[in-house]
Amino acid sequence: MPAPLKLVFLGSDAIARPLLDWLAGPGSVHAQVAGVFTQPDRPAGRGQKIQPNAIKAWAHARDLPVFQPEKITDETRAQLAALAPDLALVMAYGHILRDDFIATPRLGTLNLHTSLLPKYRGASPIQTAIASGERETGVTLMRIVRALDAGPMADAERVAIAPRDTALDVEEKLAAACVPLLARALPALAAGTLTFTEQNRAEATFCRKLEKADGALDFAAPAAGLAARINGLHPWPGCAVEIAGQTVKLGEADAGDTSPVAESGGDARAHGTVLGHDAESLLVATGDGILRLLQLQRPGGKMLAALDFLRGFPITPGTCLPSRPMPGLVTTRPLR
Repeated sequence: MPAPLKLVFLGSDAIARPLLDWLAGPGSVHAQVAGVFTQPDRPAGRGQKIQPNAIKAWAHARDLPVFQPEKITDETRAQLAALAPDLALVMAYGHILRDDFIATPRLGTLNLHTSLLPKYRGASPIQTAIASGERETGVTLMRIVRALDAGPMADAERVAIAPRDTALDVEEKLAAACVPLLARALPALAAGTLTFTEQNRAEATFCRKLEKADGALDFAAPAAGLAARINGLHPWPGCAVEIAGQTVKLGEADAGDTSPVAESGGDARAHGTVLGHDAESLLVATGDGILRLLQLQRPGGKMLAALDFLRGFPITPGTCLPSRPMPGLVTTRPLR
């Protein structure tokens, strides 16, 4: 068996932890992590204390060298070169890499992108895929080029998106999907048999960094689309509605049929009208179908199951939830 590839990992998000655990464990005989590049320590949590991210903590626990540049410089490239890596692997790093940095490892620099490219290039592929109503997404292994997520692709691992999956649920699936993807790709890369295919530019779509304003809901839209948006944007930036002068955040949701609810007292023809509740959700009329809100959170409170929430925050059937225009999340034009 050939010697394991000497791998340097570049990332800043906990989504990569399952992959790193596999690379450091007995299951991986094809690569060994020789060092980590990650973002500088930032304020985090309610107290906003400076603390290391999950990737730095992982590396320190294994006595691996850690580099935390604010940007990629000549010194950064020299630090990478000093490790003499066969391969650099990037996932959710947060820095734009220079061409000379990318070319430093013997076998180049590869990226794990959490969508089925060429769809959903950009900063929010997980959230945007769910919010767009996709029933499948995945992780794509690709070479890094200067254009955003446009490099040639080697392989992808697909995962299903269930109707009630939130961004957290799908992120967990994608994190696990990185392991079989790299288990296939690394031995082929070492053997020189891993092939790359150029992306079809005509099929490319782009997603931007999400903002708080993206949590707006227009109840004239179909229930299925509203549920997908609520799930996709949970927990960040989160969708919310104004009820009795308070901003109520929405967690999990799904869509019901188009029939009005008996004994609801609400008007199913008015978008945003609360129709009542069923055994597990608050029911809201939409432009097509009934939106079932399964989790709600009042200011300063915890996210609760709908019926638990309603015990402390009653919402009368007939209440009309205000609609707001929903910013678009996907474009076919490259992002600047």
